[in-house]
Amino acid sequence: MTKINFAIIGCGRIAERHAKHIAQLGNLVAVCDIVEAKAKAFAEFYSVNYYTDISVLLSNETTIDVVAICTPNGLHAIHAIQVLQAGCHALVEKPMAITVADCEAMIVAANKANKLLFAIKQNRYNPPVVAVKQAIDNNKLGNVYSIQLSCFWNRNSDYYHNSWKGTLALDGGTLFTQFSHFIDLLYWLIGDVKQVQVITKNLAHKGVIEFEDTGVIALEFNNGVIGTINYTVNSYEKNMEGSLTIFAEKGTVKIGGQYLNELEYQNIQDFSIDNLPKGNIANNYGNYVGSMSNHDKVYANVIDVLQNGADMYTTAFDAMKTVEIIEKIYKAAIIINKF
Repeated sequence: MTKINFAIIGCGRIAERHAKHIAQLGNLVAVCDIVEAKAKAFAEFYSVNYYTDISVLLSNETTIDVVAICTPNGLHAIHAIQVLQAGCHALVEKPMAITVADCEAMIVAANKANKLLFAIKQNRYNPPVVAVKQAIDNNKLGNVYSIQLSCFWNRNSDYYHNSWKGTLALDGGTLFTQFSHFIDLLYWLIGDVKQVQVITKNLAHKGVIEFEDTGVIALEFNNGVIGTINYTVNSYEKNMEGSLTIFAEKGTVKIGGQYLNELEYQNIQDFSIDNLPKGNIANNYGNYVGSMSNHDKVYANVIDVLQNGADMYTTAFDAMKTVEIIEKIYKAAIIINKF
């Protein structure tokens, strides 16, 4: 079967992970970045063409099937729409965008172009997350009562130095850049959010970022489940924890580790989650570490969808719901923080 042809827009660190898996599963045809030196170095390493203008890339490279959008958060919408209108499928890094309005425009563009819009939510592939999702879906836990999400990471001032990260326009907020994958899991496991109460503060990054570095959130889901989110990027020196704890009618489970990569606790009536496969390692970016590295599974699904008509593991609608929940949280935070 003919391999899928890919291009990458944005040649930052996450693009390196995309390129690695494209090289293994498909064909990387071209890359693009407004910084020519970055695009050129990337292209030379993978022996592909490079561009500094998306329009030129899309005009010249007529064999491209899918374009991976690895640009700053605030540019995802405009770049994805441009790609879709040019007749290519789009694979968008997290978050899908930083406003619901932009997400809706992306979905409309995909429908009009009759092309697919893929969203990356790689934590859905973490083995303990998959197992807990299956347990919930198979009613092994009974009625879910409450859920607790803890995100305790470290992002020091060097992380934000001379970068789009930390800006409202291109980053959007800590929940978008650092923890949108975790918010996605709340939606995937429990459902949509009805209401939120929020307190956020910038405690250690004043003058460094344009939004919060810490937040405490109480949520009520549409199905009556209540939850909390406690998050910060002020964990001293290094990432500490990313965990989800679920309290339910027939059991309690906790997915923990630094990146939701370990089943730390389970006590379930007449059921046990056993023999979990070993997950991938976390994304390592040199001076900091991010979420679990499951981009290989993301690309395998993209190819399976395009070649075999398989179902998308994460839909654009799902990705939009994550943005909607984060937008709801930030709107509530503005109201609270006025006082």
